[in-house]
Amino acid sequence: MSNLPLVEEIHPMPDSEAAFLRLAKLPHCLFLDSARRESEQGRYSFISADPVDFIQLPARSASELETLEQRWGAFIGNSRADKNLPPFQGGIAGLFSYDLGYSLETLPQPRNNEFNCPSLAVGLYDVVFAFDHQQNKAWLISQGFPETDPAARSKRAAARLQQFKEWLSAPLPDSWDKPHQSDCLDASDLVAQYDVSRLESVTSNFSPEAYHEAVSQAVDYIHNGDIFQVNISQRLLHPATDSSVELFLRTRHKNPAPFAGFFSLEGFDIVSCSPERFVSVRDRLVEARPIKGTRARTTRPEADLFLAAELKQSEKDHAENVMIVDLLRNDLSRSCEPDSIYVPDLCRLEIYQYVQHLVSVVQGKLKPDATALDLLRGAFPGGSITGAPKVRAMEIIAELEPTARGPYCGSLGYISATGDADFSILIRTITAGKGWWQMQVGGGIVAQSEPKREYIETWEKATGMLRSLSR
Repeated sequence: MSNLPLVEEIHPMPDSEAAFLRLAKLPHCLFLDSARRESEQGRYSFISADPVDFIQLPARSASELETLEQRWGAFIGNSRADKNLPPFQGGIAGLFSYDLGYSLETLPQPRNNEFNCPSLAVGLYDVVFAFDHQQNKAWLISQGFPETDPAARSKRAAARLQQFKEWLSAPLPDSWDKPHQSDCLDASDLVAQYDVSRLESVTSNFSPEAYHEAVSQAVDYIHNGDIFQVNISQRLLHPATDSSVELFLRTRHKNPAPFAGFFSLEGFDIVSCSPERFVSVRDRLVEARPIKGTRARTTRPEADLFLAAELKQSEKDHAENVMIVDLLRNDLSRSCEPDSIYVPDLCRLEIYQYVQHLVSVVQGKLKPDATALDLLRGAFPGGSITGAPKVRAMEIIAELEPTARGPYCGSLGYISATGDADFSILIRTITAGKGWWQMQVGGGIVAQSEPKREYIETWEKATGMLRSLSR
């Protein structure tokens, strides 16, 4: 028999940032933050911490998703969904790095991996503070994990809910931990770095000329018939100067995004202002929202309108988006009923703080015997940040990019105890750890790509993150 969680509505709805700050020092604090709330994608936010159990696996571990399924599978899908509550009601949540793809496909290893970020870092979260910004309501939801006996589970759920209420009523912390110097990578431990930014202390693993050459090589692969599209990125680095929590607060104020987030794992923190959903499952309806096609924002409305019109009329950007839509339709078909997959939105314009994008929507319905974990396994990593065909594009990424991607282009998200799920694509994301802030930015390369223009586009995408580096 399925279980119902213990639920308590919190009146009045607290400020989600203040709630996060009160939990941020607890182990493995997770804030899935809809900081941009003008659309349906910005409706819900979730905060949790102090998970019942936690798994962190290094890159290139075997069978990461199988490990997760064997250890926690009994807690997923066994709780009856309350349709009046936000969809994450406790369950599995955390980081699924791009490098998780190495356990799903046979791929060449990255040339360099100085940071050795984990491929998987996820917790089993028994209590979630859930916000519905559309209704201006918030709830504490407590599942009683890891107990399985109904009486013991109810007792634990009540005790944990009370514990979270006490944490959430505590005074706000007055300071945050600085990066530990003993854990820092020395600059001499890094691959060659290039001073390419007008911002002091920001370096890249590509010189401008080397990035242009990588794009040219990618275009050659396209002309030779290896691929139709591939995503090539550069990694920007800046020494960590203050706490990840303070960095996150600046990003959410300066560059709000519907799939933003903060996650504290062992040795690293994720600070994301992502605009992109990878996949979601709600009542077995699957949705992906790939982004392809970008133009910068300006301070002049008329110039913004001109750039938006140019983007919507661009054959190159339209083709780039449609290729990824076709790839996602194929990926989703592994877990969805074949006749259920369709595209309700193709290349719609969405406007953000510093850029504007073409966004499409692909939907389907899960097969009766499929789960959100099956969907993740069949579609990961997202096609919008690899290319098409996916495996060959990932081989070329490993060849042309100097360093491992780590969390960049992976996902931050959850699989709820109810079976629902939602995952972002970790773009516009800063990985904090070992004394550095990593910021990776890239773009889809197609036959019409011009190397200099592609390089400029990476800096346009970096604008929001770079402006968040300092107070």
